[in-house]
Formats: sequence, structure tokens, C-alpha cells
Amino acid sequence: MNRLILGIESSCDETAVAVYRADVERGEFGVKSNELHSQITLHQQFGGVVPELASRSHLEKINMVMTQALHKANVSLSEIDVIAVTTHPGLPGSLLIGLCFAKSLAYALNKPIIGINHLEGHAFSPMIENNVPFPHICLTASGGHTALFLIKGFGDYEIIGQTVDDAAGEAFDKVAKVVGLPYPGGPVIEKLAREAEFKDYYTYTRGSGKTLDFSFSGIKTAVLYDMVKRGVYDLHKKKFLLSGDAAHEEQKKIASSLLVCISDIFKKKLAYALEAYPHIQAITFAGGVACNKYLKVELQQWADQHHLHFFYPSPQYCTDNGAMIAYVASYKAAQGVFDTLNIDI
Repeated sequence: MNRLILGIESSCDETAVAVYRADVERGEFGVKSNELHSQITLHQQFGGVVPELASRSHLEKINMVMTQALHKANVSLSEIDVIAVTTHPGLPGSLLIGLCFAKSLAYALNKPIIGINHLEGHAFSPMIENNVPFPHICLTASGGHTALFLIKGFGDYEIIGQTVDDAAGEAFDKVAKVVGLPYPGGPVIEKLAREAEFKDYYTYTRGSGKTLDFSFSGIKTAVLYDMVKRGVYDLHKKKFLLSGDAAHEEQKKIASSLLVCISDIFKKKLAYALEAYPHIQAITFAGGVACNKYLKVELQQWADQHHLHFFYPSPQYCTDNGAMIAYVASYKAAQGVFDTLNIDI
């Protein structure tokens, strides 16, 4: 069966629409288009995502992004066979815009609709471009979530570890804000860490206890109090005390130490997971944090040492995107899994 699937993603601050083709008879599968409108500049001045502004932006941009996706895929809306949309988790206002838009399309065109778990989208995103064997473990990390998935097959998975507080990307953003760096923190922290040659200057806490769950709130606290102890941060005034070249050198050391620390945490959790699930054949890395080149190199080396395959998506499929939503919908549709227009966020 040949299906064209429209994937809609609006769980946070990215308005994304993609077209995915699944032609079983010809064996042709692939992303025909993957369009996105980023809200980074909108939220940058606030140092993080403002939910009300995010939902308003989705409302303004979603039809335009869909039109771009259809045009790039060279298909008309009437040719779309299935409407797929993120329903959870995410910001309620943002999710509602995407879902209401998708339900309107499904109703007007008389097309089936499938609600998709945003995290399932990320967990299966490495498979858009790679033939990943089952079973494998996927590490997903972004500003909103960090989790370990045991993936046994298409749609057959379980979360075996997740963050109990902050996500990895959130730790990057919070530390960046404390030391006077712009939002989002991940890219600038990697840039500064590279300048500092990825050395571990301050050896922040890696956590304790043999668990598959993550906790990143302690890292921000460790960074903060280490700076207070060294006299470079005023806790009462909430102010970074350095400026100029001195500030830049300190930011480099903090960024490098933080990135090395998070890399070590990831590898430690994967080691625990491998002990618990020794039959796995591969490791995958997904989510916005998977854009980080240093982390990918470190995890590749770890996987090689443990004789495991290692896969990750292209950057366009790491950030929140419609292609991963459409991809998950493609195998759900093949399994006959559809929703009604009564679905909710």
C-alpha cells in the first residue's frame, strides 16, 4: 500500500510539518519534505520558552509551514492519506494548536488521523535514515526530556529510565543563563567547550546510586556553588561577577566541565542499561542534544568499546520535527492503529 502521511509537530516552540511516503509495494520509504518554523528569536529575550507566546506563534505560522511542506514534497493536500499529529507530552496551548489544526484537516478531507507520542517520535527518529537492529537502547535528550528506551520493535518499546527533575538540555540552558550566556545554551556551551579543549576543570557531580534514571538539577546547583566558592558569582545579587576576557575564560572552563560531566553521566547510564539488557545490538542517540558533536563522538567511542552499533539522526531530525511524527504514524498505519476525531492532548 502506498501512503502519504502529513506529520504535524507543535509540542513546544517549533512549528513543524512534514510529508512522508510509505510505498510498501515498491519498497520506497522516505521523507518528502520536512519544514519548520523556529521560535528561538521570539523567546531568546526571556531566556526560555514563554508558553503563551509559543501557542500564538503556532497559530500564526502552522498553515504557512504546512503549505511549504506540501509544495516542497510536490503533492496536494487532497493526495495526503493520513494526518498525524503530536498529542503528548508538551505545552498544552502549543499542543492544542497542532491538534485542532490536524483534526480540522482530517474532518474536512475525510482522512484518518493518528495521535503520536512526541517521545516515541524522538526515540524512533534514528530509524528514518538508518537500518537499526532490534532490540536496541535509545538515549533521548533535549530541553524537555531525557530518557532511556528499550526498543524491541516498531511501536514495541518501554521507558527504562528517565529524568526525575531537569532534562539534560535544561541543564545546559540554566547553566548558560547563570554565567551570562544566551539562550539556548547547548550550542554556545559546545562552542566554548571546544575552545577549552573539552577538559574537565571543575569535576562537577556525576550523581550517585546505580539507577537508570537521570537527575540534572544537582549539576546546576554544583556549578552555582562552585562559582560562589571561587568568588566569581554573587548568590544574593544573582550576578556573575566577571567581565571581559576573565569572564570568557571562566565561561569556557565551566562549559567544558559541564559538557564532560554530562557525557560521563550518559555513558554511566548506558553502562548500567547494558548490564540490565545484555542482549541489545545497538545504541541510538536522539533529541535536540543529539546535535552535539562532542557527545556523539564520545558515545560512538563508548559503543565501539562495547562492540555495539551506534546510530543518530541528522540534525534536522534531532530538533522537534514533523518527519519523526509522520514516520511513527507510518508504522502505526501499517499496523492498522488509527484514532477518532475525539482524541485530545
